[in-house]
Amino acid sequence: MRLPHIPPYKTKVVEPVYFKTKEERANKITEVNYNLFNLHSDWVVVDLMTDSGTGAMSEQQWSEIILGDESYAGSESYFKLIRSVKDIMGFEYVAPTHQGRAAENILFSAVVKEGDVVPGNAHFDTTKGHIEFRKAKAIDCTIKEAFDTSLDHPFKGNIDLDKLESVIKEYGRERIPFINITVTCNTVGGQPVSMQNIKEVMTLARKHYIPVYMDIARYAENAYFIKTRETAYADKSIREIVKEMFDGVSVVWMSAKKDGLVNIGGFIALHDASLYERLGQFTIIYEGFITYGGMSGRAMGALAEGLKEGIEFDYLDDRIKQVAYLGQKLKDYGIPIQDPVGGHALYIDAKRMLPNVPQSQFPAQLLGVEAYIEGGVRGVEIGTLLADKDPVTGEERFPEMELLRLAIPRRVYSRSHMDYVAATMANIKDKCKSLSSGLSIVKQADILRHFTVELAMI
Repeated sequence: MRLPHIPPYKTKVVEPVYFKTKEERANKITEVNYNLFNLHSDWVVVDLMTDSGTGAMSEQQWSEIILGDESYAGSESYFKLIRSVKDIMGFEYVAPTHQGRAAENILFSAVVKEGDVVPGNAHFDTTKGHIEFRKAKAIDCTIKEAFDTSLDHPFKGNIDLDKLESVIKEYGRERIPFINITVTCNTVGGQPVSMQNIKEVMTLARKHYIPVYMDIARYAENAYFIKTRETAYADKSIREIVKEMFDGVSVVWMSAKKDGLVNIGGFIALHDASLYERLGQFTIIYEGFITYGGMSGRAMGALAEGLKEGIEFDYLDDRIKQVAYLGQKLKDYGIPIQDPVGGHALYIDAKRMLPNVPQSQFPAQLLGVEAYIEGGVRGVEIGTLLADKDPVTGEERFPEMELLRLAIPRRVYSRSHMDYVAATMANIKDKCKSLSSGLSIVKQADILRHFTVELAMI
């Protein structure tokens, strides 16, 4: 008999879950203006809002919490982090930050100016926010296949080279501080970028003397997909693939709360000494001294260990198979999702789930509200709310995809939790088909509104 798959870890500590009734949850979501971010966590049964900073740390990482060197400058924990980044990724200089958006703030303060254009593959919400805050423009050059959720394409995170070339020709290389590759590409469904596409983008960038930067929050998951979906890399180790992914890349930045397997932290890594010095000035202003950059010593130590664990094949295999398991359960129940399943989350197609609710009434947010009321499952909208209004015209922006993301925390939930989530979505499927109205905005911020928006049911 073939032995069944089990996770490559055991549970040592448990956290209680508090159950409420559907009526109580319906009242609560009304109280918080239909904003899932405003819910207290003890009102949530299965929290799939994000995989960022919500994972469980290993015993080795917890040992680094005890060993943390909290010296203000030159902490040994900082040098542990430097050694891990250099060993795994090959970069000479590392600027720690307290999380990914802090890294974006520091990096973009140094390299992005008003009137600039940053092409890439479906920029993450904070990436686009930081670019637009500086009166620059983010241009999406993702391949068209990414926007057909029913199409099975192995690398939907790929950049369309023709689109990229046309952006360069239209705006000129002088207005493009860098080309951005996000691995994996969160906004189109946690979809990976192929090694072939990375190399083709690098070749095009070199032709026009434009540097390539990478948002590497989920780089290890991207490397796993290269190994399992790109034939030439089947026999390569994750470590070897990572090194090749970053070959020729000028700068990377990371929200380490994902593939760093920590609850807080991030960094910028690069080869250029002069740019590193410029970043140091912004680090000191915004974060802290350059050898801690908003992180405690214990957090840097845990990250140094987490980066090593995050590229272990057995861990990645278990992680991505858990996500794939939920994806298959949802499909078995007739729930329309972004195919193929990505690395860290399931993305439910709200346009197909709620065909009678217009995009102007935020169907993906409505789907998230219904999932919460039914089963206490908290996801997050990746759609019109997240897209924000156009900062120049003030008009509403309607993205091609309207998605509810269910992001799976690392090493936290069991297979039975995935069954519960799938059953929750199955229970609301028929109701969703009959709904013809959604939500309207009562109050919103000018930028990144989805975090704090107040909504009302139409």
